[in-house]
Amino acid sequence: MSVIESVAEACKELKLSRNIVDNMQKIQEEDRYKFLLQLFQLEIQHRADNRRHRNIKSAGFYNMKSFSDYVYDDLELPSGLSVSDIESAEFVRRKENLILYGNSGTGKSHLATAIGIKACMEDMRVGFYRTAGLVNKLLEARQQGALDKLFRKLSKLDLIICDEWGYVPLDMVGGQLLFQVISECYETKSLIITTNLEFSKWVNIFYDQEMTAAMIDRLVHHSHLLVFQGESWRVKNSLVNKKNSSPG
Repeated sequence: MSVIESVAEACKELKLSRNIVDNMQKIQEEDRYKFLLQLFQLEIQHRADNRRHRNIKSAGFYNMKSFSDYVYDDLELPSGLSVSDIESAEFVRRKENLILYGNSGTGKSHLATAIGIKACMEDMRVGFYRTAGLVNKLLEARQQGALDKLFRKLSKLDLIICDEWGYVPLDMVGGQLLFQVISECYETKSLIITTNLEFSKWVNIFYDQEMTAAMIDRLVHHSHLLVFQGESWRVKNSLVNKKNSSPG
């Protein structure tokens, strides 16, 4: 058995990455201590990259979005929050929330997804859910007696993104379960909510004024409200509009 094969067997026995074998053949360093240091550094980087990829895969994003093509022209930021704060996802470490409010198609989901992916790249655990889908998961888990398991899974996240909040009315039980999720997040993790409904209309989603007031109270305490102005990007760039604006 060659030295390389022996190292590979040792890696397997020690439950180390095969990547070590590949890297040891790439490093050009005669000093054995520097050689080991470089080998360990490459393995640390490899594990960090794998962790980031796992974070992104398990988050459940519907699309991959980035800040590179995002335009902030129609976004009204609150005082105390800058574009740099958003793009660094540093607010997640502070356990602060973002409420993204505005008409459909104005870029809320794009921004929420880009932030979520950045958080994953910063070694944070993220869950991206369409709000109605999250409620359905909660109801199914309740029916199957697996609600505690789902709550434990959610409790391990650093950031929960609830997209399309208020697009679909909830029944009483679904609203109560969602309230429980929000309550558990209070001062323990960050939330991003995208919605086209102002706070005064949230009672139409949950049908319970006291529960709605309690939910809003918990949400806004450590939240930044981002207001999206302008018309829908999808409408503005639709084929119908392009056809209507064409000459002739």
